[in-house]
Amino acid sequence: MSKENLNALEEFDEDAAEIIELIDDDGNELKFKILDVVKYKGEKYALLLAAEPDDEFTENDVVIFRLNEAEEALEPVEDDKLLDEVFEYFMNEDDGDEAEEVN
Repeated sequence: MSKENLNALEEFDEDAAEIIELIDDDGNELKFKILDVVKYKGEKYALLLAAEPDDEFTENDVVIFRLNEAEEALEPVEDDKLLDEVFEYFMNEDDGDEAEEVN
């Protein structure tokens, strides 16, 4: 999926709407639920779940994008190691351990 422009960054605020729509490289509209937005090593990442599971994404697949606040866009993360680190950070934070931001 290429970088996706959004109407406004408030869609990623914790108090905002839970479902966002993204357009993939083929022009297909995909709906995602915002699971969380975490800050890891100075960058913000949006963790998303498929709102309408299909052949590509199941309801349990977590999709992670880098949040580019300057361009109000989601950017794909190509580095599998970084994806694993962000997901692990999210899981530890989600355990209620009040994980501190990793710099």
